[in-house]
Amino acid sequence: MEEDLNFYKRISKSNIPLTELLKNDKLFYDVPANWSVVVTDIENSTQAVASGLHNDVNRTATGSIITVLNTLKGMGLGIKIPYFFGGDGSTFLMPNAVLEPVLAALTIYSQHIFKTIDLQLRVGKMGVGQIYKNGITLKITKLKQNDLLTTPVILGNGLKYAESVIKNQFHTSVLRGNEDAKLNLEGMQCRWDEIYPNTVDKKVVCLLVDCLEESNQAQVYGTIMREIDFIFGSLDKRNPISTLKLKLNTSLENIKREMRIKIGNYQLSYMISNWLMTLFGSFYFKYFESGKLYKFRVTQLSDTIMLDGFLNTVISGTEEQVSRLQMLLDNLESKNKIIYGIHITHASIMSCYIEDKEKKHIHFVDGTEGGYTSAAVMFKEKMKNLK
Repeated sequence: MEEDLNFYKRISKSNIPLTELLKNDKLFYDVPANWSVVVTDIENSTQAVASGLHNDVNRTATGSIITVLNTLKGMGLGIKIPYFFGGDGSTFLMPNAVLEPVLAALTIYSQHIFKTIDLQLRVGKMGVGQIYKNGITLKITKLKQNDLLTTPVILGNGLKYAESVIKNQFHTSVLRGNEDAKLNLEGMQCRWDEIYPNTVDKKVVCLLVDCLEESNQAQVYGTIMREIDFIFGSLDKRNPISTLKLKLNTSLENIKREMRIKIGNYQLSYMISNWLMTLFGSFYFKYFESGKLYKFRVTQLSDTIMLDGFLNTVISGTEEQVSRLQMLLDNLESKNKIIYGIHITHASIMSCYIEDKEKKHIHFVDGTEGGYTSAAVMFKEKMKNLK
C-alpha cells in the first residue's frame, strides 16, 4: 500500500463549533495504518515541577515539537502532521517515511536536554496498524478555531493506547543519535512573563478529562464543551491569554534559561542581543500598531484546547464558574462516565514557536505551578483508586 504523505494536509478545515463537530462522525477520518505515533515524555516530570523547574519542563516539551517541525521543514516535502502539546511531553502522528530522520533528530535533542539541564526526555513510537490490530479506533479531523488557528481533533483511544504502551516500555537512551542529525531549535522563543487573567476575580484552570467508554467520547466531550461554553462563554471570553495582560519578561535570567535549552552553552553575544531585543519589544508592543497587531495574533494563535482522545483545556474563570464546572464533572464522574484531573492557579505561562512574525507562530499554553502536569497527578491518583 502506497504511503499517503499528504493525508493530514488534505483534510478540510471544519469552520463550525466544536460541539457541532463532535456530532458529525462523517467529518472524521481513519489515520492511515502505515503512519505512526511518536511520543516524547519527560521522566520524573512531577518531581521536576515540584523542584521549581516547571518552565524548563514546559520549554523542553515545546522544544520537542519545534525539533520535529523543523526536521520536516528541512526535508522540503511540504508534509504537515498533527501534534499535541502535553506540558511535560508531546505526541505526533506522522507517515512512516519520515520516522527515521524525525527519531534521529529527537534523539539528538534528548541528549542535548540531558546534557544541558539534566532532564531525561524519552522518545518512543508505535505503528498505527498495531493500534488497529488491537481493535482500537483512531480518527482525526481539523477544527478552525479562528481565522488564524486550526487544530487537530482526535476521536478514539488510539493515541491513549499508544502513549500508554510506549511510556510503559520506555528505556533511557534506547535510540542512538544519528551523526547526520543536527540540533535545530530555530524559532524557539519564550519571552512572555506569567500571564494573569484579564480581571482580578478570575483564576486559570487546567483541565484533563478522560471518557471511560471509547464509543461515548463524542457525546460526553460534547456535553462538557457545551457546559463550558454556557458557564464561561465563548473561546475568546474564556481565553486565559489576553492582549491586556501580555507582558515580556525582560530579565537576563529568563533569557539565560532560554539560551541554555536552545543552544546549550553560554554566549555573551546571544545574551546581550536578545536582552536588547526584548527591551525594545516592550516598547514595540505598547506603542506601535504592528506590535499591537502581533499581540492580538498571539491571543488567536494560543492553543488552549486539545482533543487527543482526552479532553485538555486551559481556561480562565471566576470561582463561581469553576465551582459550576466541577459540579458537572463530579456528576459525570459519579456515573462512571469520566475521570478528570484539575489544577487551579493564578496565571498562565506560554512557550512559543516563531516561524515568522506574521501568521506562522504557535503558542503553547499551560498553567503556573505545574499546570497540566499537576492536573495529571490528580487524574493518576483517581485511576489508581479505580483499579
